[in-house]
Amino acid sequence: MRTRVQTVLLLFGVLAVAAFAVPLLLFTASDRTQQLVLARSSDLDRFASLMDRAAGNGDTSAIAAEARRYTQLYGEPLVVTDTRGHPVVQTGGMRAADPAVAPLVDAALRNQSTHPRAALRPWSRGHRMFATPAGTGTQVSGAVVLRADVDTAAGDIARRWAAVLAGTALVALACTVLARAATRWVVSPLRRLDRAVGELAAGLPPEHTVPGGPPGQRGSASVGGPPELRQLATGFNRMARTVTAALEQQRRLVADTSHQMRNPMAALRLRVDALQSHLRPTGERTYAGVNTELDRLETLLDDILALAAAEHRAGELTVTDDPGAHCDAAEVTLGRHRLWEPVARRAAVRLTAEAAGPVPAACTDRELAQVTDILLDNAIKYAGDGAHVRLRCAAEGPCAVVTVTDDGPGLRAEEIDRATTRFWRSGREAGTSGTGLGLAIAEQLLAGRGGRLELTPAHPRGLRTRAVVPGAPVGGEAR
Repeated sequence: MRTRVQTVLLLFGVLAVAAFAVPLLLFTASDRTQQLVLARSSDLDRFASLMDRAAGNGDTSAIAAEARRYTQLYGEPLVVTDTRGHPVVQTGGMRAADPAVAPLVDAALRNQSTHPRAALRPWSRGHRMFATPAGTGTQVSGAVVLRADVDTAAGDIARRWAAVLAGTALVALACTVLARAATRWVVSPLRRLDRAVGELAAGLPPEHTVPGGPPGQRGSASVGGPPELRQLATGFNRMARTVTAALEQQRRLVADTSHQMRNPMAALRLRVDALQSHLRPTGERTYAGVNTELDRLETLLDDILALAAAEHRAGELTVTDDPGAHCDAAEVTLGRHRLWEPVARRAAVRLTAEAAGPVPAACTDRELAQVTDILLDNAIKYAGDGAHVRLRCAAEGPCAVVTVTDDGPGLRAEEIDRATTRFWRSGREAGTSGTGLGLAIAEQLLAGRGGRLELTPAHPRGLRTRAVVPGAPVGGEAR
């Protein structure tokens, strides 16, 4: 938006400056041309008067002397003729019989004056021809032709144009500065509001909202810009404080509830374990069921805490750059393969890994390891006995991709669309442990780093999950 507003203002400024400068340039050229024409016309009139006097008394010495002095002083040649076109005086090498002079002499003897009409420009060179008849009224007594040099006039026009263009450049520079200042004044509050909206969408606490917030918070200085934007920022701050307070309370409720339930859960497990020695044989099955449900409840609490932490971390990373986060995805992948290979063997699943060369990823090794663990756990748990799970890490364009593919039963298309929904479990997963939060946690962790989780069917059967993370600059230190 800032670029568009600034472009419009600059375009308006350029048009305004051009509308002022172009007519001024044309006027200065026309004015200097008119000065030249008036000056040479005055000289012609003087020589025409001298020629008319010479025609009356028959003495041409005065006009001849005057013409020579004029040419010596100004360097501009003259030709003066009588009524028959015979030259009376010729100076500066110009002759009445010259092709450029003869038509002008004929026109002047027919009582027609000749003056150049085209305006001069800084690049004009050469000369312009002037001609006027001598005599009074309709009585022509001769003709006067003058060849005027335009270099001096063109130089004057060039200097005037340079001054005008310099002034135009200063005005354009001032317009540019004013446009940038006006754009910043109008757009900067909008950019801060846009960032604040992103922070609010990420669920950050109130101290991360827009400038103009309550004292003690980041950006407590008032928002600049038009009054309408200041009013908008004030209203947004009120809304942000209300919304973020509600989100924070909700987050704390989930986290605190999960955390506080650990103590009674631990006490309950101790009491259940203590009952084992007092159980009759008929109660063993019930006892085992109670332990299973306790395990599920503890896993659920752990996953809820992990999801809450992943969501909070994703929100922070959405508005906070962390350029120092680097890891070698290939190294992390091979490490997780070594850890999970015994688990897969016990589950009668064959686990293989493929990772060629360093694959830099813009995330921490802990985050990528947690995502990989979730994908491997799901694949090994649900692929079934005798299945083959393939773990692969590779760079694809600007991204690092960790792929887990199994040849198990897979998921239907409608199930894939719901796979990352919290607490959702496929009907085929009955009898297996799990809370339905694993893929949701992985998706949040990847989203925080600008990545994504992709689930697609594998061919001929099975499921393929891809963790796509933006690549990191080569040579970044792993964390």
